[in-house]
Amino acid sequence: MTRALPILFCLTISAAAQTPKDVRAVAKQGQQAIPTVAQYLNSTSVDTRVETIKQLTALGGKDTIDPLIRGTRDSDAEVQIRATDGLVNYYLPGYVKQGLGSSVIRASSSIKARFSDTNDQVIDAYVTVRPDVIAALGQLARTGSTLDVRANACRALGILRGQAAVPDLLDALHTKDNRTMYEALIALQKIRDPEAGPRVAYLVRDLDDKVQAAAIETVGLLRAKDALPALRDIVKSPRNNKAERSALNAIALMPDTQDRPLLQTYLGSKDDKLRAAAAEGLGRVDDPADKPVLDKAWKEEEKMLPRLASAFGLVLEGNLDLGDDAPLRYLINTLNSAAYRDVASGYLIEAARRSAIRNTLYKPLEQGTRDEKIQLSRILSVSGDEASIPFLEKVSRDNDGEVAQEGLRALRSLRARLKV
Repeated sequence: MTRALPILFCLTISAAAQTPKDVRAVAKQGQQAIPTVAQYLNSTSVDTRVETIKQLTALGGKDTIDPLIRGTRDSDAEVQIRATDGLVNYYLPGYVKQGLGSSVIRASSSIKARFSDTNDQVIDAYVTVRPDVIAALGQLARTGSTLDVRANACRALGILRGQAAVPDLLDALHTKDNRTMYEALIALQKIRDPEAGPRVAYLVRDLDDKVQAAAIETVGLLRAKDALPALRDIVKSPRNNKAERSALNAIALMPDTQDRPLLQTYLGSKDDKLRAAAAEGLGRVDDPADKPVLDKAWKEEEKMLPRLASAFGLVLEGNLDLGDDAPLRYLINTLNSAAYRDVASGYLIEAARRSAIRNTLYKPLEQGTRDEKIQLSRILSVSGDEASIPFLEKVSRDNDGEVAQEGLRALRSLRARLKV
């Protein structure tokens, strides 16, 4: 140990003259080598700086955060991208294998990278991200050396729930670059700051179909009612079927009473996705007069999506029966379905924000199947309150190791959200 220190010191002095091979050699010494490895960021060689970021990410640990932040300020796009992925990887281990940096190809002085289509990752609520990490990524979202860098920073901010960087994400919407705008919108959806909703509303008429769909979904999720007039216009005269579905879905997430006739009309649509949006929208309107039509749809519907939506609507209307043929039981049973559990879970997360519905879920949480316990734990981590804690504590002691682990994870997330 004492003999290693002079070696590290010498390498620190000559870091600028070293090659990627030398960076890898020093990194083999493990965590103690992090300060020395970080010195290679001074190199005039882009390849050496890229390798430095790779090795810092692989080494991991809190001591890599500062040099990775420094990497976001590098003049080279690949270094910025890999530093961004490295920071996310610290908080979400394994991310670097599928981040943008994993697809980077350098051609002369320029780089090419391909964004993955999957963008549904987000850290658990109990994970705390250092403010200077969010600040560095926010700066990249504004001023990254290329649009790919900016788009990648937007994606990272969404995964890390970068609330403080919402202004940076809103600024990124003005790039007029479709990829950057799309990533910024998805990030805003993950952060869920309702104050951002009205600032996004102008994009519901964007000419790019993907950006338009993301913008419509964003204003719906953020309950930006200022966008309702534009959404109604899109439903009346949609550019295509996708725009019509997106707009009706957004309306269904925040319907006014005046939208009730529109939703009733779409309940008879030939399109099962439109019928589903109409059913859940009517449930949120919460007019007792709609119970018969929702009940009819629930009993007669053959397609899964509108049947789940009708069940959700009836639950919001007050049907909390847990009998075998009851709507709430149907939603809970669907948590066992790999194909539709995400839909059912989304409905139950929203429904469980109401205390009467949340209290009804404690029994199936205790007595349900393995998948039901896991999914209900996740639901309560998002929508539970202090009264949910004893029930999640019990799940955290379940005989099934995976159930217990999920119960503990949910408990930590809930306590972090409630700050208890």
